[in-house]
Amino acid sequence: MNDCLFCKIAAGQIPAEIVLDSRDALAFRDLDPQAPQHVLIIPKRHISRLADLRGDDAPAVGSLMTQAVKLAHDLGMDEAGYRLVINNGETAGQSVWHLHIHLLSGRPFHWPPG
Repeated sequence: MNDCLFCKIAAGQIPAEIVLDSRDALAFRDLDPQAPQHVLIIPKRHISRLADLRGDDAPAVGSLMTQAVKLAHDLGMDEAGYRLVINNGETAGQSVWHLHIHLLSGRPFHWPPG
């Protein structure tokens, strides 16, 4: 997408602090962190939101999740714990229309969220 902030980051048009770059995913530090460690994991292919996934997207989404878990391990989040969040739609808190997983760690998280 021409106007998508995350597509521009994935294309290298906008700088970001990249922490993972694989064939199909990119992870970078959030510019407005909500925890001491806050990383966004995105598919390199544009998918606007979780609700737009198709049946053939299952391998890509599975890969995003396994890469998020590996990244949490690599960043030392395993022992203290971490939270993975996917917002779907404006009322759920989605502000960038490119599917992304928030990987958060470094502070207590309460339940219910929000």
